[in-house]
Amino acid sequence: MIKVSRLNGKTFVLNAIYIEIVESFPDTTITLTNGKKYVVKESEDQVMQSILEFYQSVNLLGQHLAEGNENEEQ
Repeated sequence: MIKVSRLNGKTFVLNAIYIEIVESFPDTTITLTNGKKYVVKESEDQVMQSILEFYQSVNLLGQHLAEGNENEEQ
């Protein structure tokens, strides 16, 4: 789950597994797989970072993917 804020400042949590699209119009809009949309205060980059941290916390991303290409440079 990731914590985000509505434009009025009220926070809520979303299950990141169901997030299909994150866009900026300029407000950040999150679209879930069921078509429901949420407009949030956080930037697109902040939402993406929260999603990445959630995936890492539930081990949906391997350590290699989470670290990027750092090991390939050695």
